[in-house]
This record gives sequence, structure tokens and C-alpha cells, in this order.
Amino acid sequence: MNRLGFLAARTLRNDTALARLSAPRSDLLDSLAGLNVALIGNARALADTTHGAAIDAADLVIRINRAPMPAPDSHGTRTDWLALATRLSAADRARINPARILWMSPKRKRLDWITATSPGFYLHPLSDYHRLKDRLGAPPTTGAMLIDLVLGSDLARLTLYGFDFFASQSLSGRRTAEQVPHDFTSEADWVADRAASDPRLTLIRP
Repeated sequence: MNRLGFLAARTLRNDTALARLSAPRSDLLDSLAGLNVALIGNARALADTTHGAAIDAADLVIRINRAPMPAPDSHGTRTDWLALATRLSAADRARINPARILWMSPKRKRLDWITATSPGFYLHPLSDYHRLKDRLGAPPTTGAMLIDLVLGSDLARLTLYGFDFFASQSLSGRRTAEQVPHDFTSEADWVADRAASDPRLTLIRP
């Protein structure tokens, strides 16, 4: 697909055409087999911790959206995968420098050509988004979608850092929980249920 075709598919919301740019879901999940994965949320409280070394010691580090990393001691330095629901500035793209980008948002019109043609690009299916939305009773956060996605693989361990379900708000902005469309109580309960039923999942409190 060339850039003109991409723009047409995005404008017309032709998800079938856009999906041709995506790595197969099976390939994405197969690449996680046996790995210890760190998924880094953007809770402000993470900045007051010293989890950076443990994060960088993971086999694979996944960050979310603009991936604020105020200090190596708290956040580590590596980003292997970046899960997006927003456009990145050129400066953020260069700073984060992910090896692979996953577009998680159902809002395909936000997807840009540079992201869609980046190495290993993955487009999260709308059906998965809607299934999780129905389960949570509200639009899922990018973090929740990532948890749901990667636990479908044969990874060895998924450790969550920087997830306090908006108790300390986000390093990425100033909005309060009431100003975003997510149900953080529902997500917290869902993560607790997943951790209780899947010993591979661990939540490290900020």
C-alpha cells in the first residue's frame, strides 16, 4: 500500500485495508513465548520509586503513548515496544526510539503514515477492543488492552509498573479521572481478577 492508499483507507475507515500493513497477531504473540515482560504505565507515583533497574532487566519492555521517563532510577531507559493511542511528535519518537509500535486505539484517523509503515507495526483489531469494552463497561485504556493482548501469548511473566488506576493521575497530562472516558474501578477489579487466575501476571504498586 502506498501513502495515497493509506490515506484513503484511513479516511474511509477501511480496516481491512489498514490491517494489511500489520504484522500478524500470531507472529506478535509467538515472539513473546518464554519472555519476562515489563509493561510500564504512566502513573505519576512511579516517579517516586526505584524500579528502573528491574524494568530494564526484563526481556521485553513495553511502554504506553508518550512514555514519560523522568528518571532512569524510577522508569528505566529501554523501550522495546510502544503501544499507541495518540500521535507522536518527531521529538518523542526519537526520544523513545521503540523497536516496534502497536496501534491500539479504535480511532484509526489518528494513525499516521510513519507509524503504520514502521518495522513490525501491529494494528490491534477492533473486535478485541469492543470485546474488552463490553467486559469493562467503558472504553479500555491502552494499558488494559495491552494486558489483554499479551496474556494471550505464552510469555513467562508479565509485570506491571506504574499502574495505580489514576489514583495519582498520569505523567502524560493534567486530566483527572472524571475527565477521561475510562472506568478505573472496573479496570482495577479486572486486573485483580486476571492476576488471581493467571500467576504470570504481577502488579507492582507504585
